Amino acid sequence: MASKAPRKPTWWKNTFFLFSALLFLLALWGLIAGERVIRDPGQVRESGLVWIYLVGGVLMLVHGMISHQQAVQHFNEGTEEE
Repeated sequence: MASKAPRKPTWWKNTFFLFSALLFLLALWGLIAGERVIRDPGQVRESGLVWIYLVGGVLMLVHGMISHQQAVQHFNEGTEEE
């Protein structure tokens, strides 16, 4: 049974980028409409919720870039011809 050739990783399949974009959109919505729209039901009222979402979005973006670079490096190492 022949194995399929591996495909080069694509960035848009990495869900860290999706979650990062969603956190950025929620933070933007919170900046425009106020923190009350992004607060979870029953969540304790705290200031700076928008900034927490922004930091979370940045962390997810950084993690997505690192994991994508690792996946591309792993792909390149596995497909090198000697």
